[in-house]
Amino acid sequence: MLGLAVCTGGIDYPMALSQFLGHNPILQPCPNLFENNRRVHSLRSHGSSSYFNSKSRNVRVMVSANRKQVEIVYDPDERINKLADKVDNEAPPLSRLSLFSPCKINVFLRITNKREDGFHDLASLFHVISLGDVIKFSLSPSKSKDRLSTNVSGVPLDDRNLIIKALNLYRNKTGSDNFFWIHLDKKVPTGAGLGGGSSNAATALWAANQFNGCLATEKELQEWSSEIGSDVPFFFSQGAAYCTGRGEVVQNIPPPVPFDIPMVLIKPQQACSTAEVYKRLQLDTTSSVDPLKLLERISVNGISQDVCINDLEPPAFQVLPSLKRLKQRVLAASRGQYDAVFMSGSGSTIVGIGSPDPPQFVYDDNEYKDVFLSEANFLTREENHWYREPPSRSASGPSSDFSQSIP
Repeated sequence: MLGLAVCTGGIDYPMALSQFLGHNPILQPCPNLFENNRRVHSLRSHGSSSYFNSKSRNVRVMVSANRKQVEIVYDPDERINKLADKVDNEAPPLSRLSLFSPCKINVFLRITNKREDGFHDLASLFHVISLGDVIKFSLSPSKSKDRLSTNVSGVPLDDRNLIIKALNLYRNKTGSDNFFWIHLDKKVPTGAGLGGGSSNAATALWAANQFNGCLATEKELQEWSSEIGSDVPFFFSQGAAYCTGRGEVVQNIPPPVPFDIPMVLIKPQQACSTAEVYKRLQLDTTSSVDPLKLLERISVNGISQDVCINDLEPPAFQVLPSLKRLKQRVLAASRGQYDAVFMSGSGSTIVGIGSPDPPQFVYDDNEYKDVFLSEANFLTREENHWYREPPSRSASGPSSDFSQSIP
């Protein structure tokens, strides 16, 4: 008569693993694309979890037959590894992703040279701020076309849009055949000197890479992005960078200013043409201050009016004289409210650092009834993660209905 005794501690291993992993795994971006993979990989890498260690034991079954003893050892780790392999093979692809797409300001912007290719060399402290758009990506069943929608009118929805340009670039570089439905919830005004479109392009490259299992490194995405626009590579920094060349040479730096410094953004309806601003730029009238000295002074002493130099202000004020008047009025009305008042990029946003509140005349004067207003703070991102949307944002400006809906 064969005797068999097995003790497993009363655990149904598949059920226990299901309870441990959860019935509805949450998809997360790379570096570990799927949360269920991450949890199972954790078990695989580090052995059984404390849950299994406390209630599971190697089971030894002694079988006596013909005076021979056979020892059978049941290894729960081996079973976990087999289930992990099954998760790896059967996990569904990422199908939806919502990302924050923040804009930037130029704390200072020096134009140092005109190049033979017609572009200008610059040296600037770029910093991401908490104002931004939200872009939602969904995999499309189409293998030939992306669909883009937005909540504001006037934004191109075809391949003139930098989001579509970025997705096309990613497919060209990697051979991916993924196409998308994209909805752009636009908060950053266009023609503002805030790099909103460049940020959208960088965000789209990041998203496409997540959907494709991170085929490219961040460094590759940054290098490719310079083909879309000079400001795009900056957004692959950690959020604060000293940028040179056309802006595409990005040097990460430790954040030189505290994150809790508030600011207000004031943008009139009129935009400045970047091409027109550079056309009117006269290099012999620009500042002579060494941009590295400006960076050092900001790192040591913080932001002040004398370090927030923007060489594009004079030509921008020629293009849009009302913008010069706006800056002058903000300075006159501030009475020490702001540490610095300056224009970002090539305009037309005026930034007041040190307070989230605009001066009262912006509310009282009919000339400014249609300006865009937003408070903001400085922002950075963690390595291997995209920028996270702050808990609350305050922005006001003209609004409109969806110009197109995703089918």
